[in-house]
Amino acid sequence: MSDSTDIQICGTFKANDTNGKEHTIKGIRIYDEGYGMIDVFVDFNAAMEAGSYRDTALIQQILQQLRLAGYTGPDFGVTDPSLQERKMIVLEASEEFCSFAKTKGWKNLAEEFE
Repeated sequence: MSDSTDIQICGTFKANDTNGKEHTIKGIRIYDEGYGMIDVFVDFNAAMEAGSYRDTALIQQILQQLRLAGYTGPDFGVTDPSLQERKMIVLEASEEFCSFAKTKGWKNLAEEFE
């Protein structure tokens, strides 16, 4: 039995920032349950420059990878800057992402109270 609370959305891929620097992304993951909105964790192999979470080219390539994994909703962006780390970008998913996440095994705890 696994104690992991993560759902892996996709594995390793490469993405370039607006300066053309290539980054290796270890994967994209979410927690297996939550209340409504979902934080999407993008784990990088190496530390990035400060502020890289604001790089629009990098974010677009991450969203493209999510679409390759089956997500069909609108773009979304980063969450609170205090949650960002040098080896991880945290995105705040759109409401439409919840439907996609359910297909991956995510459980919306808010539905228990409806």
